Amino acid sequence: MRKPLTLLLAGSIVLAGCGGWRDSRINPSNWFGSSEVSEAPVSEDVNPLIPEKTGRGLFDKPEAEDRTVLVAEVSELRIERTPVGAIIYVTGVASRQGAFDVELRPVANEDPSILEYDFRVVYPENATPVGSEFTRTLRAARSLTNEDLSGVRLIRVNGSSNARESRRR
Repeated sequence: MRKPLTLLLAGSIVLAGCGGWRDSRINPSNWFGSSEVSEAPVSEDVNPLIPEKTGRGLFDKPEAEDRTVLVAEVSELRIERTPVGAIIYVTGVASRQGAFDVELRPVANEDPSILEYDFRVVYPENATPVGSEFTRTLRAARSLTNEDLSGVRLIRVNGSSNARESRRR
């Protein structure tokens, strides 16, 4: 009688101690919070109409023209943990229909605790209708390894009118 009672008491104490798992830092679902809306960064010292001069050789091919632009609005940012790192899922709304070649392009910054990406798309050269928001919705994802995430406290994705960011808890 004494042995089952001791096991029952020890088991109930251990089970009661597991109640803090939901809010602990060990729980992978608590590593990043939900995304928040923030202002898009504006660079005032760069003129996008004047190309930078590069020293090319006589027989070098001309560089391909970058026709990508920032997506109009970043509507959702979600980060899911994987065994080898994380996957960033981003949803955005284009300014008109027909956007293609969706890309999350890394942005260089001096703070190593911030990972920043531009959500870029290419629009067709001919005019396309605006359409409903559902028909202009775009999705992109990027996989990150644990090495990419080491020391990162904030992940930010920029659009032309807003940016979304998610902080590590």
